[in-house]
Amino acid sequence: MLSAIGRAVRTPDLRRKLLFTLGIITIFRLGAFIPAPGVNYANVRQCLSPSVTGDQQGIYQMMNLFSGGALLQVSIFALGIMPYITASIIVQLLRVVIPRFQELYDEGQAGQTKLTQYTRYLTIALGLLNATTLVSLVRSGQLFPNCQLQIIPDQSIITTILVIITLTAGTGLIMWLGELVTEKGIGNGMSLLIFTSIAATFPTSLGQIWSSKGPGTFFLVIVIGIITMTLVVFVEQSQRRVPVQYAKRMIGRRTVGGTSTYIPIKVNMAGVIPVIFASSMLYLPALVAQFNTPHDGSPMPGWVEWINNNLTRGDHPVYMAIYFLMILFFTYFYVAITFNPEEVSDNMKKYGGFIPGIRAGKPTADYLQYVLSRITLPGALYLGIVALIPLIALVLVNANQNFPFGGTSILIMVGVGLETVKQIDAQLQQRHYEGLLR
Repeated sequence: MLSAIGRAVRTPDLRRKLLFTLGIITIFRLGAFIPAPGVNYANVRQCLSPSVTGDQQGIYQMMNLFSGGALLQVSIFALGIMPYITASIIVQLLRVVIPRFQELYDEGQAGQTKLTQYTRYLTIALGLLNATTLVSLVRSGQLFPNCQLQIIPDQSIITTILVIITLTAGTGLIMWLGELVTEKGIGNGMSLLIFTSIAATFPTSLGQIWSSKGPGTFFLVIVIGIITMTLVVFVEQSQRRVPVQYAKRMIGRRTVGGTSTYIPIKVNMAGVIPVIFASSMLYLPALVAQFNTPHDGSPMPGWVEWINNNLTRGDHPVYMAIYFLMILFFTYFYVAITFNPEEVSDNMKKYGGFIPGIRAGKPTADYLQYVLSRITLPGALYLGIVALIPLIALVLVNANQNFPFGGTSILIMVGVGLETVKQIDAQLQQRHYEGLLR
């Protein structure tokens, strides 16, 4: 492994790409610590101290995770990559609703370039909306309910607009940095920036567990993390290979076909998207309840009290049950819109392919749907269990939101890490070197 990394560093082209990627990641992390204009950074640091915040930042944990901790610091990169992720998911879902989007996707590179452009526009629009919401939370004091310090002392319209524009521009800059990494660096740029944001929170989380719970809980968390990562790698690499045979055909004076291959159907085809969907859906009721909480001493509405008691605490059984069921639903939903058995069957029939023992056409599509529906169940259960690991740790290990191993973070880090290593391995093999993977 170490010798392979040494060969990668000694390869000029690959070394240039690796250094470029590391440079972009450095810029991305520096932006997370530059406060937005008008923000009193000293007050932000004081409000972020554990003695002040307690567990109040829990409902913003998902957005803060994807921003690498920049959200609660109200920095220029406070929104992180979340607007781009949301825009990408929305555009992907619109392919089912808007036929024009599906037509663009089927056109190939030219059509997908237009879809990418639509995703960029939607990212800026969502960034503007999220920036306005964040500034409203900061000005009303609801971002840090236990802290009475002024995060933005100047409440003028000019300062407010300047902060909103800065945060939106930060989102656009992050999107551009990610595309630069994809084009000139190694791996998928957006995924690597998400990976960086999540990895950046690990040292702080582990340090807080050590200082607050002691070395016993710390090493228990490390053991749980290693076991979780091992199981996640195993499942992420697992797939059901459906055999496909191509008949021989005569094209001119040549005989083509007659080869055997397979359709790889992964156990976890949906990736981390269902977990993000479920977390976002459960985040909305808590946010609505927070905006409707009376601050003048009047009685709290019953529905707001129920949400505050059941849907804002990760260790509550109702929260866990709804979270788990939503992950199951979104897994089946996302797989259904991303893998079309009829389209795969038509493409196989067009090129003379068939599954041994299954007739071409509709029987093939029905068989693929049969396999897909059954392999999605263990994938959905796996996602739900992994997502509940930090919530269960909240009860058993009492590590609170500092527990870093589980849920979205591990799924993303393992997935991005495996994909990036594979890309480096492919580049090494192109230059006739022994790769990272054996």
